[in-house]
Amino acid sequence: MIKTEPAAQPAPLPTALTRRGVFGLAGVSAAVAASPVAARGFGTGFTHCVASGEPGSDKVMLWTRYVADQTTDLMWQVSEGEDFSNPVAEGSARAAAERDWCAKAWADGLMPNRWYFYRFIAPDGTASPVGRTRTLPEGPTHKFRLGVFSCSNYGFGWFNAYGHAAEANDIDLAVHLGDYIYEYGAGTYPSAGQAHPERVLAPESEIVALTDYRLRYATYRADPDLQRLHQVVPMIAVWDDHESANDSWKDGAENHQSETEGEWALRKAAAIRAYREWLPVSDAPYSTFEIGDLATLFRLDTRLEGREQQFSLAKIIEGQANPEAMVSALSTFRDGEWSNPNRQLLGAVQEEWLAEGLVQSKSRGATWQVLVQQVLMGKLASPKGMLDLLGDGLPDYARRRLMASSLAAEAGLPLNMDAWDGYPAARERVFKAGLEADANLLVLAGDTHNGWAFDLAQDGQNVGVEFGVCSVSSPGFESYLSMIPPDTLAAAVVGSNEELKWADTAQRGYMTVELTPQRATTEYRFLEGVRQRSTRLAATKRISSEAGSNALTM
Repeated sequence: MIKTEPAAQPAPLPTALTRRGVFGLAGVSAAVAASPVAARGFGTGFTHCVASGEPGSDKVMLWTRYVADQTTDLMWQVSEGEDFSNPVAEGSARAAAERDWCAKAWADGLMPNRWYFYRFIAPDGTASPVGRTRTLPEGPTHKFRLGVFSCSNYGFGWFNAYGHAAEANDIDLAVHLGDYIYEYGAGTYPSAGQAHPERVLAPESEIVALTDYRLRYATYRADPDLQRLHQVVPMIAVWDDHESANDSWKDGAENHQSETEGEWALRKAAAIRAYREWLPVSDAPYSTFEIGDLATLFRLDTRLEGREQQFSLAKIIEGQANPEAMVSALSTFRDGEWSNPNRQLLGAVQEEWLAEGLVQSKSRGATWQVLVQQVLMGKLASPKGMLDLLGDGLPDYARRRLMASSLAAEAGLPLNMDAWDGYPAARERVFKAGLEADANLLVLAGDTHNGWAFDLAQDGQNVGVEFGVCSVSSPGFESYLSMIPPDTLAAAVVGSNEELKWADTAQRGYMTVELTPQRATTEYRFLEGVRQRSTRLAATKRISSEAGSNALTM
């Protein structure tokens, strides 16, 4: 989507911190939730509750953080009962300074399609909070529900979407599509005027070094609603760009300046390491998860594994004397670089793995092939004449981007070169692989901060459907197109894009995706806001797709 983030600015090299603490939250309380980060002390022991992730039919990864004065071996237990009178699995996990005291372990030998309780125990007998997790089903499966999240910027407000999902208690698995954290320094995004006074960011500088990334995760993971969601349901997570830097690709990022921030390879490695320390995720860049005979989830990396550098529409029209010359330059680009048949988003190895996986999923009889990934796959162009709807007061950077996207539409180009729209040949290869496998393709996407529902097509043939989730807290179109009523804007976007069947451009929240052998049904859940901590819903929207139709039912 058109990014609301400001353009990157050169920044001084960060000062290394001698100690990265975390915030001592043994549980979830209103008092702790309301206190600003700066007022909380660093803690020892179990500092960030517990989490679980990447479940299989017989295993799940367990996570906690235990701060001590030396490396500590923790015992973990898994039980069918909350009293742990008869643990069904036990093992050990090491908390050490070199992993920022984060401890992870696989609990295996479990039964399929089963809810379990788990906990960690320190050598002195201190126990962590009790977590709840579950394994994936095997064989015939009649229903499974995902909770889907994306784009949670701490500084803009409370993570009410996480709180509502935990409170509703009606999902089997949380799926996070990226932008779990944001890398910007205080006063950047959000600006000082936009920042929530109780959501104090740490560190205050942009995060570049490993210690910075670790402290930023510690800040986010201290949020009580995020802790609670992790505590009560397992999660599959993928990173997007802000876990490293805005508009990242395999060899760089828009928000990385090597002259002041060092080598990209070092920053990228630090970002990946901190992510894998602080989340219950494996080291595999992409993987599959089988939900009985109901679905295969393909967790993809569209960001750091194989992505080539994004195009910039603004740079293409830069220096052109008038709109006619700009459209001409964009048309030349459309027929040239943009249409390059070899351009990569997934990378050749991952692309081949996905194509083979789609075939295998269908061969084993799975109904749905679900792509768990970061950016919009549907074709999305700016409404023609968008600039005519705008008034004065729009920031210069936003006006320039909107002008570029409006002119791009005149030239037959999409508006967001950071999404699959910037890599049309790569998208076509995935679509053809889906058609060849006779896949029942369901694509999940985040990144844009707004809600979307697409029919996906290739050469006039239905390929699948896409559900794009709105953000947890990051602002969307409404933040810089406030002069256009949201319903008017959504109608204009839907009316200008054949595959787009529905859009919401003004609300925060999350979505559930219920899979059955007959249909996939998404419920968009919109919270009343993010400035106050509350789980009250403002609205919902349900959209379905019948199995085998590769089309949406509104």
